[in-house]
Amino acid sequence: MKNRALYIPLITSIVSAFALVILASPKTEIETKPKEGAIRVLFLGHDSEHHNSNKYYPMLAKGLGRDAIYFDYVTSVEEALGDATFLGKFDALLLYANHGTITPNQWKNLRDYVECGGGFVPVHCASWCFGNEPAFDQLVGGRFDSHKVGTFTSKVVDPQHPAMEGVKEFEAWDETYKHKNHNEKDRQVLMVREVAGKDDNITEPEPWTWVRTQGKGRVFYTASGHDERVWKQPAFHQLLKAGILWSVGKERKQSYEEFIAERAPLKYEKRGDIANYENRPEPLPYQFPLKAEDSMKYTQAPVGFRLELFASEPDIINPIGLAWDERGRLWAAETVDYPNEMTPDRVGNDKIKILEDTDGDGKCDKVTVFADGLNIPTSLTFSRGGIIVAHVPDFLFLKDTDGDDKADVREVLNTGWGTGDTHAGPSNLRYGFDNWIWGAVGYSSYSGVVGGEQKRFGSGVFRMKPDGSALEFMHQFNNNTWGLGFNSSGDVFGSTANN
Repeated sequence: MKNRALYIPLITSIVSAFALVILASPKTEIETKPKEGAIRVLFLGHDSEHHNSNKYYPMLAKGLGRDAIYFDYVTSVEEALGDATFLGKFDALLLYANHGTITPNQWKNLRDYVECGGGFVPVHCASWCFGNEPAFDQLVGGRFDSHKVGTFTSKVVDPQHPAMEGVKEFEAWDETYKHKNHNEKDRQVLMVREVAGKDDNITEPEPWTWVRTQGKGRVFYTASGHDERVWKQPAFHQLLKAGILWSVGKERKQSYEEFIAERAPLKYEKRGDIANYENRPEPLPYQFPLKAEDSMKYTQAPVGFRLELFASEPDIINPIGLAWDERGRLWAAETVDYPNEMTPDRVGNDKIKILEDTDGDGKCDKVTVFADGLNIPTSLTFSRGGIIVAHVPDFLFLKDTDGDDKADVREVLNTGWGTGDTHAGPSNLRYGFDNWIWGAVGYSSYSGVVGGEQKRFGSGVFRMKPDGSALEFMHQFNNNTWGLGFNSSGDVFGSTANN
């Protein structure tokens, strides 16, 4: 999924940061790292197309996410290392970037994090980073010196080491790193790059992947990883997986493995009715559903958050749109007809339900059907004492006027929303700071008359007046635009669901 921000209005802020030089301060013990469950890794990248972490991070997240190794991604050194408490929430830190300098406070937090037991996984160009702090080279175990380029296979020289578990040698085009400032103390070389000929920049095997310990912490470094020719390879993903699991320590790895063993297994079968839009050589198999409690163990929440089950089947089935009211009740668009059962008369089996926790235990214990007879409602938001529902080709206004929590008003606000593909219709309705209703629409598009004006648009973000009397197209995205949100400053964020 690609995310972009629309700045409406454009807001520019300048933040000045001041750091105190700490000469001999004690280590800050951070005890907030997860003790069980999925492995949480903070991935520190950068905003550059050279060593393009923005592009390669999703490849790794996809490759290891299925194994419950979850990444939170940032590109700011201050965001990653400026707050020791935030850093301490992660099992490991992966660095893949070209950041030239580090402040004394950031360096202290990184050093303390490792020496107090955190895992550190510098990858490729990370060995060039933070040249203003000589001790960083010693933490990593060496520093980038020079490179040529070529296609080669780095050789495993210590296959029995735990950090080589499941690792296989692989061939790839990469930069031929040569290192300097080697720190051989508490370091063990696991892979080397062998001399490729007289024109090589080395005369003896070059340490390529190594591990070292510092304090209670563990460092795993590999020089592999210049571009997608490496990052897309499953063998490289396995190398980093093994390195990450070694870096977090034996006890944390054991608790992770117990968590993996306890998860309900995913079961699949081949079926002839599974769509294959990508023209894969082998169509994707059908995945059998899990219980809600089991599914939660395959779901990544942002670090610092936890998942709690509020409602599940049979109280709610296939919810596709959610909104909380001022009383703390959850309104849900339930659509069992989605995506294939679109009816000609637009009457179906779908409902708007109100889910309520009446005893304060954090679980739904009361369900009210606010409206039924709907057919593939894709979003809802509150407006004028009722709700606006995206129900192609119309936007509906539903309202309860007698206090029984059942809609007795049903009006069509506008019409013209495309019905060609239920996956690409209007979504993510939000009440904006400007008192307009904002939303996203995919390639099913809109074509109709609003306020006496012909409107035609698709694959982007729109806004409309709450009574449906005006409709404006705000920003063009591409393909299936399906995501919208605001921050506290009034910036608008949209996303496309192309994958």
